[in-house]
Amino acid sequence: MNPVIDGFDYRTLPGADGVELHVAVGGDGPAVVLLHGFPQTHYMWRHVATRLAERHRVIVPDLRGYGSSAKPAGTDPGTYSKRTMARDVVEVAAALGHDRFGVVGHDRGALVGVRAGLDHPETVAYLGILDVLPTLDMWAVLHGVQAKVAWHLYLMAQPAGLPERMIAAVAPEFFASFLDAWDPDGATFTPEVRQHYVESSVAAVDSIVADYRASAGIDLEMDEADRAAGAQLTMPVGVLSQDWGSRLGFDAAALWGAWAPDLTYRPIQAGHFMAEEKPAETAAFIAELAAA
Repeated sequence: MNPVIDGFDYRTLPGADGVELHVAVGGDGPAVVLLHGFPQTHYMWRHVATRLAERHRVIVPDLRGYGSSAKPAGTDPGTYSKRTMARDVVEVAAALGHDRFGVVGHDRGALVGVRAGLDHPETVAYLGILDVLPTLDMWAVLHGVQAKVAWHLYLMAQPAGLPERMIAAVAPEFFASFLDAWDPDGATFTPEVRQHYVESSVAAVDSIVADYRASAGIDLEMDEADRAAGAQLTMPVGVLSQDWGSRLGFDAAALWGAWAPDLTYRPIQAGHFMAEEKPAETAAFIAELAAA
């Protein structure tokens, strides 16, 4: 299964260092780039993208290392750094004629969006974040038995070799476990969509691990340097999130506020995969942010 978003055209476009990205493009108007999370592909945005395309040019890539985009070897820590992946976004948008655009990311894609906002403030008009914390804060709040909810972060942070072999040995079960755990009602995905996410992830074990390993290394170092320098996200930032901060003992809005002075933080009664579970509410939030 290689699903497509209805009404969107598909292109292969160069990102940073010529790495080719699989990109869906639709609609007309001010540009917005939608970045997917784990363990998914650009297809997670299908319901939101078609709504936004009524008033926006919507650009929806598979992140490098995921879906049908190229999967370069992660031997260099920078290959899957969020700085490099943010450059992918800027290069793809430029290839489509856009030098300023909104960025909205879910999960892993949101971390790419944050780095795009920090590194390219003149390019990112606004930033939407779905259900994640900044890398620096994510590691800071995970401690004690509560950290078991993020066990996969610790596994994929280990040196190259063993995590890849362990995951590859049970890859379908590994990736499916997150779709099931984060969608407890089991109603968000059709069997075909679930199969697409699992199969796409199974084909990308090494690059997915490299992406996560970067978050425990080079990405964390970049966030620490930015925090020490007082860097902030200068564009309007909107965060749509489950209220899991209160359950785990931290204030997610305050953590985001330290990075984003112009912040809108809104809890939503939905699971992690909110763009698919509640697409109308998600699209409305993005449209509101774009109009601010």
